[in-house]
Amino acid sequence: GVLVLSWYPPGLADDNGEPSDSLVPVILEAAQRYAIKVAFHIQPYKGRDDHTVHENIKYIVDKYGSHAAFYKYRTSTGRSLPLFYIYDSYLTPADAWANLLTPSGSHSLRNTAYDAVFIALLVEEGHKDEILSAGYDGMYTYFASNGFSFGSSHQNWKAIKTFCDSNNLMFIPSVGPGYIDTSIRPWNNHNTRNRVNGKYYETALQAALTVRPEIVSITSFNEWHEGTQIEKAVPKKTLTRLYLDYLPHQPSMYLELTRRWAEHFSKEKEQWLM
Repeated sequence: GVLVLSWYPPGLADDNGEPSDSLVPVILEAAQRYAIKVAFHIQPYKGRDDHTVHENIKYIVDKYGSHAAFYKYRTSTGRSLPLFYIYDSYLTPADAWANLLTPSGSHSLRNTAYDAVFIALLVEEGHKDEILSAGYDGMYTYFASNGFSFGSSHQNWKAIKTFCDSNNLMFIPSVGPGYIDTSIRPWNNHNTRNRVNGKYYETALQAALTVRPEIVSITSFNEWHEGTQIEKAVPKKTLTRLYLDYLPHQPSMYLELTRRWAEHFSKEKEQWLM
């Protein structure tokens, strides 16, 4: 139901991409046509800190917040707030984030027109307490490779969820259909995870649902170079790269699996809430 968009401030991009903020209106329009909402994944950029993120949030909310496709999360107190994922949030110290994310912070967004639900990236176990003291509303795991980090290891999700529950934080486990990035990182083959004809994906989804999260995120779209795509895929080879396909299965195999598990998740959630 929600597309989470990788976002850099206007004019900025990562080393491999082009500035993409100008595409946001087009994406919002397309999302609205298909009844999908759009949330923002704020990427690390040179000089990012609590002050610049303050400006980023104001910019996004002022520019896109009134669009019908802009995602708003309904909190337990009944408020509808934007939801932001902050990638590599640990690069900024917790006390700096607290200036922005705690009610008493020096330039707090709390209880202002720019208040939102802020989700930090959990990589190492020690990040849990930092995320809590920083004033975040929750944590997500992002990486599609089971065992790559503390956060992305399925076996740790129960303990993380328990920590979150006891501290009134949201836990968003992230799943992927497989992982292979050796075409761009030849040294990283120990993090390759075979798709096993969809079983890896289904195992990850089952692990996520087991901890009864409110949201599950799928780390995927357009990451062909990391082998996490769920789009339709047909055999393709270039001079420098062999793209993985889903043969002998249909090109839409992973979209169909995603739909099935999304429906399953919705039904399960109704049961949990009863």
